[in-house]
Amino acid sequence: MKKLLSTLLGSAVLLAVSPAFAQGVDEFGPYGGLEERGHARSPQTVAFEVRFGPYRPGVDHDLPGSPYKDIFGKSQRWQGGFEIDWQAFRIPRTLSLGPGFGWAFTQSSAKAPLEKPLPDGQTLSAENTTLGLMPMHLVASLRFDWIADHTVFPFVPYAKVGMGYALWWSNIGDSATRVDGQVGKGSSYGYVVAAGMMLRLDVLDAQTAATADASLGVNHSGLFIEYFKSNLNGFGSATTMDVGTSTWVAGLVLEI
Repeated sequence: MKKLLSTLLGSAVLLAVSPAFAQGVDEFGPYGGLEERGHARSPQTVAFEVRFGPYRPGVDHDLPGSPYKDIFGKSQRWQGGFEIDWQAFRIPRTLSLGPGFGWAFTQSSAKAPLEKPLPDGQTLSAENTTLGLMPMHLVASLRFDWIADHTVFPFVPYAKVGMGYALWWSNIGDSATRVDGQVGKGSSYGYVVAAGMMLRLDVLDAQTAATADASLGVNHSGLFIEYFKSNLNGFGSATTMDVGTSTWVAGLVLEI
């Protein structure tokens, strides 16, 4: 009888304690199954991207001649920025859909060509001419998690579509450019589309990934590369300068 009571009591204690050990983390790392790939993840609601890539605005597309190329040449310019995607609708281990907001900054700078060469033969201005851009976009972002969560391939394809808006300004030296009395600054808008692939880094160290999830709420980390196109010409408006681009973007993404 005592042996039976001891067995029943021991079973009750195990049943009572086991939920507490279903998921957790201590100084030795995660325990209770969290160390296993894809098991007992914390809630996932946001993807945060740090973005970097080349940027060549399409200023010459809708203007006579090639003013951008004539001033800034063919040298590659770069952009840096971020994007935050809210995964408002989510089917766990399958896909997520939600709105995203992105921001970037890029600038082109060069010595401006003079209309007429100086007596000493100089053809370039002594001051730099710059074109600064601050592109932003609001998109719907669809991420397809099924491949990474159900196969051995840690890839997450995704696509984005939405609206873009950019502030731009032009300076000569420290002063704003003026054309016919108008200050050289403005804004442009249009559409953006993107498609890319994320490589989850969880597979490199599942233990560390599980610890980050249990202690910090970081579900996944990864590297991504995407094709990005923005057509920022006011949907064909004759009064809007096209500062959009067609380029690739790469960077780091955290899903939390």
